[in-house]
Amino acid sequence: MRTDLQLAALVGISPAIAAIRSEIDKIADADASVLITGPSGSGKDVVARLLHQKSRRAARPFVALNCAAVPADLLESELFGHELGAFTGAVKARAGRFEAAHGGTLFLDEVGDMPAAMQAKLLRTLETRVIERVGGMLPIAVDVRVVAATSVDLTAAIAAGRFRADLLYRLDVIHIAMPPLNERPEDVPCLVQHFLSAAARPARFTPAALEALAGLPWPGNVRELKNFVERACIHHGGDTIGREALAQLLRGATSPPQMSLLPPPARPNEIAPPSSLELPDHAPPALLGPDGVDLKQLLADLEQAYIREALALSGGTIARCARLLGLQRTTLIEKMRRMQIAVAD
Repeated sequence: MRTDLQLAALVGISPAIAAIRSEIDKIADADASVLITGPSGSGKDVVARLLHQKSRRAARPFVALNCAAVPADLLESELFGHELGAFTGAVKARAGRFEAAHGGTLFLDEVGDMPAAMQAKLLRTLETRVIERVGGMLPIAVDVRVVAATSVDLTAAIAAGRFRADLLYRLDVIHIAMPPLNERPEDVPCLVQHFLSAAARPARFTPAALEALAGLPWPGNVRELKNFVERACIHHGGDTIGREALAQLLRGATSPPQMSLLPPPARPNEIAPPSSLELPDHAPPALLGPDGVDLKQLLADLEQAYIREALALSGGTIARCARLLGLQRTTLIEKMRRMQIAVAD
């Protein structure tokens, strides 16, 4: 059985990951709050767990809460607990996440999506280290290190009036920024081997296939790569995957940015396109003008277009839309919230 420390391994050989490992070693035993920023799927939760496991609090609980996944009217109870009869359905008293994490670490994921009223209560708790359960009058002291994470630009959220500046100052005592996977392609082969080691029946990738994987944009970051490796092991467990098999796997994926890098399948009586994942000798001039292109924005627009189309095809059903896009439901909800896409759209 794998240990928690193995589960929280921060895999990579890039200078960015090496710097984050070094920072974790420096700050692990401090009690100061930590804010981890970075795009969805980049590994912010792994950093939070590693911080806890390397700290003097490692023997105490690590408690995580995704603030974006809890309805606004239940978030206070989730964080601070409630007393019997505090609200309809409160049939017994219940401790919240702060109490559960006493002596340990509380990880608040997607804190940028926290409602304004809860931001004020969280700020007060960070200042006093005291909570009150919903419906209760008794103050409860808590010894908790708070590690928060967000994929939201909190500076922009403050300017838009969606996030409190004073709460940001309390959370951002120490800041760790996780880079997207496409900014550290040298880490892709290491991550692939790491995920293969956890598979029951792993596949094997040739060096050429690993090189091709490192050249893909991975808009879903490490999470998307992990899901891809899992899919590869399901279809090719025990086999060796070269560039041709890799191209077939990518054609079967639903991620538009990956598929756009591959030539379309040849139709009858047509000349076959170049071999999979191989760039032609001369790039088509229509793809890139003399002024270049904002690739990040292009991929973001493409991703948003596919999400809107999938929503239309699924009749607004989030679960079906997520299946059409090959995403987890929570991942799709995060993306829609970040892009401000409503189901009615």
